[in-house]
Amino acid sequence: MLIKTLGRVDYAATLEAMRAFTDQRGPDTPDELWLCEFDPVYTQGLAGQADHVLDAGGIPVVQTNRGGQVTYHGPGQVVAYPLVDLKRLGIFVKEYVFRLETAVIQTLESFGITGHRVAGAPGIYVRLDDPGAHAALTGPTDPADPFRGLGKVAALGIKISRHCTYHGVALNVDMDLKPFQGINPCGYAGLETVDLGTLGVFTQWAMVARRFGERLDAQLSP
Repeated sequence: MLIKTLGRVDYAATLEAMRAFTDQRGPDTPDELWLCEFDPVYTQGLAGQADHVLDAGGIPVVQTNRGGQVTYHGPGQVVAYPLVDLKRLGIFVKEYVFRLETAVIQTLESFGITGHRVAGAPGIYVRLDDPGAHAALTGPTDPADPFRGLGKVAALGIKISRHCTYHGVALNVDMDLKPFQGINPCGYAGLETVDLGTLGVFTQWAMVARRFGERLDAQLSP
């Protein structure tokens, strides 16, 4: 996999470049991984509902063709776009999502943070009271408050075209988290969003991008 650390780039231009790469690739096109950072933007997935944008506050809202609901991208967030041929890799979409989440969990672990999956809610979550605790999430969740005690540190939204992936996963490093209050993140009212800084890990975007890229490469290589 060719890893491209693009740094701060324009969201709309990057989205169009992903589409073009995927449309034009052939059976022998090498897979790529783009690591990006964006200026403030809200992005709506195909399942997105307008009422989940509570107050955009002047931040652009861009409709996209990825799965999922609304999320926020901004400075201090590593956005990873794997451009992978799943047929050549020999896996299906469910396994692909599992591997993306595994790469996030492994990256967090390298900083002493334990990431958790929540059934039916793609992305990675952490315990707010003890982010480094290794105990698995247990017990039935409260239907009225399924994310009690949890914060979301990574969001996931993908698109598959002719067995090839684009869009991907966003990992929060050191952000202004206020814009997340302007939406129901990923369609969940009241869901708290956190970053590594919130969890007591103070590091650089480039460091997280490198580690995350290495772990995605390991998960998505034959």
